[in-house]
Amino acid sequence: MTARLVWERDGRDWPNRAWSRFAFADGLLWHVQVMGSGPALLLLHGSGAATHSWRDLAPILARRFLVIAPDLPGQGFSHEPRAGGYALEAMARGVAALLAEMKTKVDVIVGHSAGAAIAVRMAIEGLAKPRVIIGLNAALLPFAAAAPIYSGLAKLFALNPFVPWGFARYARGPGVVERLLAETGSRIDARGVALYRRLAGNAGHVAATLRMMAHWDLPSLQRDLPKLTTPLELFVGSRDRTVPPERAFELRRLVPHARITQLAGLGHLAHEEKPEDIAARIIEAARDHGLPNVQGNAP
Repeated sequence: MTARLVWERDGRDWPNRAWSRFAFADGLLWHVQVMGSGPALLLLHGSGAATHSWRDLAPILARRFLVIAPDLPGQGFSHEPRAGGYALEAMARGVAALLAEMKTKVDVIVGHSAGAAIAVRMAIEGLAKPRVIIGLNAALLPFAAAAPIYSGLAKLFALNPFVPWGFARYARGPGVVERLLAETGSRIDARGVALYRRLAGNAGHVAATLRMMAHWDLPSLQRDLPKLTTPLELFVGSRDRTVPPERAFELRRLVPHARITQLAGLGHLAHEEKPEDIAARIIEAARDHGLPNVQGNAP
C-alpha cells in the first residue's frame, strides 16, 4: 500500500471522473472537479472526506451553476500542503489561491462540516465575497470543554507516523467503516460506503485528516464570527450525531443574521442521503440572496 492515493489507480472509477482536473496553486497540486455553467458555486467537503461526497449533489447543481469542488489539501487526490498548510487560515488562503488560479469569483459557497469553517474564514478575511455561505451541518464552534483534549490527541496521533497506518489497516476490516458512518446519524448508499472505505483505508489520507484536526483553531474562528457580514444559511440535520443540531442556535447568537433550516430525519451526511432535496434548498437560498435568475432544469 502506498502512502497516498494514486489517481491512475485509486481514481479509475472515481465519481464524476470526467469532470476532474488537476491545478497547481499555493505550492501544491489540487484535484478539483468542475462542471456546469452559470453563477460559480464552490463545494467544500468536510475533514476526512473528498469530492466523492458530492457525487450525486454536484451534477444536480451543475444544471444551474458552474460547480467547483476541490479535494482539500492532503485529502482525496490533492497533494500535501507546505509546512503549516493544514491550519484553518492556511486552508482558506489555499482555496482562495486555487480560485485565483482558475480565474473564478464564487457567488455561492457550500461547506459541509469543517468545509463551512473554511468558507466563513475566507469571507471574514476578504478572500472571497460570495452572496451567501451555506453551511451543511456546519462545524464552526469548538466541541465544548473537550476541545483542547481532542486537539491534543490529534496532534499526538499526527506526530506518530505509525498511527495513520494502523488506523488505515483497522478501517479495512469488516464492518468498521459502516460503524463509523452510522455514528454520523446518516444512512448512505453502498457506493458511498465503499468510497469512504477507500479513503479511510489509505494512510496518507488518514494522516492528512489528523493533521487538519490537529491544526484546526475553532476558538479563534468563534471569536471572529461576529465579524461575518456575508449572509449565512445553516442547514441542520435533525439526526446529526457529529455536530449536534443545537449548535446552530448557539451560532445564531454570534451571527444574528444566520438563518436556520432544519432537515428532518437526516444526519451529518445529509447531502449524501437526500441530494435532490439539498440541491433544491441550495437553489432556493441562492435566489433569496441575489441570484433570482439561476437558469436550468429543476432538480
